[in-house]
Amino acid sequence: MHITGLYTALAALLVLVLSVRVVLARRRHKVVLGDGGEKELMKCIRAQANAVEYLPLALLLLLSLEWNQTQPAIVHACGIVLIVARVIHGIGLSVTGGMSSGRFFGTALTWIVMLVMALLLIWEQVVR
Repeated sequence: MHITGLYTALAALLVLVLSVRVVLARRRHKVVLGDGGEKELMKCIRAQANAVEYLPLALLLLLSLEWNQTQPAIVHACGIVLIVARVIHGIGLSVTGGMSSGRFFGTALTWIVMLVMALLLIWEQVVR
């Protein structure tokens, strides 16, 4: 169970960076609760929240693959894609509240890797 620990730690660092950005934006705009109508703060909040919404389930899928003794290279590949996708999404959402290539590719990669992990887990249960 060492592989998932690496990606969980990286995900935690990402969430911490996104959280610090929220706090700094709150201080800059003097907003204690909500977004105060500030677009920059709104983007920071959504980037953090989006990571927190997707990462737990994705990391649970990754851990399940590892528990199933899936080839370590596959587990690492899924972990790398997941973290890269979440970083790309965070950057994309930080640039604009609207559509951006970062948001598009970050979301697409997140969905794809989650779909791959889910289908792989189902396949492993049916075949084994």
